[in-house]
Amino acid sequence: MSSIEESELAACVRRELKKYLRDLDGEPARRLYDMVMHCVERPLIEVVLEHTAGNQSRAAEMLGINRNTLRKKMQQHGIK
Repeated sequence: MSSIEESELAACVRRELKKYLRDLDGEPARRLYDMVMHCVERPLIEVVLEHTAGNQSRAAEMLGINRNTLRKKMQQHGIK
């Protein structure tokens, strides 16, 4: 991934977080880190699995996690 793509991804996250906080309309944000990580983790895993044609070993390698961790995360997110 190039630094340009990383910047675009970071900009997207920044933009959506600002919108989310603005839409709270003064209500306090709670567990923001957990919420964001949960929202990002599922599509990340799904896209990588799609890219690897479902090969969990290759997907885990691309993600930089071991296969057991990938399987645990897939189960947590209901990914088959």
